[in-house]
Amino acid sequence: MPLPFYKYEGLGNDFLIIEREALGGVPLCRERAMALCDRHRGVGGDGVLILDLESPRMDVINSDGSVPEMCGNGIRCAALHLARRAGESALELSIDTLAGPHACLVVNSAGAESVAVQMAPPSLMPRDLPLSSDTPWLDHPLEVGGQTLRLSGVSMGNPHAVTFDEVGDARLQLGPLIQSDPHFPEGINVGFASELEGSSMRLDVLERGAGWTQACGTGACAAAVAAVETGRMLREQPISVRLPGGTLMITVGAPGQTVLMQGPARFVFQGETDL
Repeated sequence: MPLPFYKYEGLGNDFLIIEREALGGVPLCRERAMALCDRHRGVGGDGVLILDLESPRMDVINSDGSVPEMCGNGIRCAALHLARRAGESALELSIDTLAGPHACLVVNSAGAESVAVQMAPPSLMPRDLPLSSDTPWLDHPLEVGGQTLRLSGVSMGNPHAVTFDEVGDARLQLGPLIQSDPHFPEGINVGFASELEGSSMRLDVLERGAGWTQACGTGACAAAVAAVETGRMLREQPISVRLPGGTLMITVGAPGQTVLMQGPARFVFQGETDL
């Protein structure tokens, strides 16, 4: 039977939303998700978001078939889809994920769509990434690719390593080396933060399961947390994180509190496929 889908994007990070009810009780296998994400022979996307409508829950399958705990850009798209399906121009709701529930506020579902998400409280504890270390990493030196980089490890429900060292285009070689480093037994999302000025930074992210991405919501949160924890930026003040696909505003709360992420999401088109 044809499978209905909805295409969304958040700062160029694009997803196919499939309502779980449309699957008729049959789980979407990773192979089919990969076929759907194929940009040449499928619909094309960075991942598939499987979304429950009645009791909102989002499960993610990346374009390579891997299953991440959470996706920041994806959850904004999921919240917008739920608002559109409900016929609401604004909607406050909670969406459950493998990383726990996240409170979302759709500011405007028709026009300049903006979604605010209370992300999970960040953790620096090595067991939460996981990270093979007895102590948290904050500007911790790591030998990689013949040079020493300072890395900070942050969990946003999924694992991130962030460096503020200016490496330029060398990140294209360094990113995969960090991602496969044995200190990160389950892999890691790697963020290269640069151009820090006041409460603004640029960020490039090598994402597990998706490669170099236009935007990474959890990565932007992790970079903001790392900037605050290392004294580069201030807590409880909006931080502008400029990604290749656009800008997210991140506010890091008090220790142990949630991180607020706000940014756009956009409905692109809908269709059916028998892939």
